[in-house]
Amino acid sequence: MVADLAAARINMVESQVRTNDVTDVRIQDAMRAIPREQFTPPGKAYLAYADVEVEYAPGRFLLRPRDVSKLLHALRPEPGERALAIAAPYAAAVLEHIGLKVERLDEGDLITPPGGDYDLIVCEGAVAAPPQPWLEALALNGRLGVIERDGRLARAVVYVRTEEGVGSRPVFDAAAAFLPGFEPKHGFAF
Repeated sequence: MVADLAAARINMVESQVRTNDVTDVRIQDAMRAIPREQFTPPGKAYLAYADVEVEYAPGRFLLRPRDVSKLLHALRPEPGERALAIAAPYAAAVLEHIGLKVERLDEGDLITPPGGDYDLIVCEGAVAAPPQPWLEALALNGRLGVIERDGRLARAVVYVRTEEGVGSRPVFDAAAAFLPGFEPKHGFAF
C-alpha cells in the first residue's frame, strides 16, 4: 500500500498540480515528497490524493490538491520567510519543506494570530471574509491567501500589505468548505 500511495502522490502532482499552471518546482517537489495521507484520519488514506477535500478533523478540511497548490503558488513563498498556517496542516508542511519558518494555528481562537509581522499567511478553509486581525498580522509586503466564499461561489484571493494599506486580488475559482465560525453573518430580514 505504501508503494501505491507513493505512486498516487506522483500522479497527483502530474495530473492535478502541474496541469493547473503551478510552475513553481519547489511546490511540486514538496508535494511529491510529503505523504499527504499523514494528514488524513485513520482509514481515509485512500482519499489523500483524490481530487476532493478531505475532512481531517470535525469541520476541518484539507483543500483539494489543485486548490492548495495554486493558492501557495499565488503567494510566491520564499525560503526564510515567516509564515502562519491557519487550519492548514498540509499547506504548513509544504511551506516548511520549501524552507519557510511556519507557525501553526489549528486550535482554539483562529481569529487572533499569535504575534504578527508574517510574510505569508495561508488558510485551508473558506471564509466569508478574512478577519481584520489576519490582515493586521501581515508584515509590509506580506501576503494572505484565503478562499472567500459567498454561498456556492468561492474564489481564492490574495491580500497584500503595502505602505498604502492592504489590497486584494482574486486569483482563481475554487471550492472549499467553510471553516466553522467563518460563515457569513446573516441579519434579520422580512
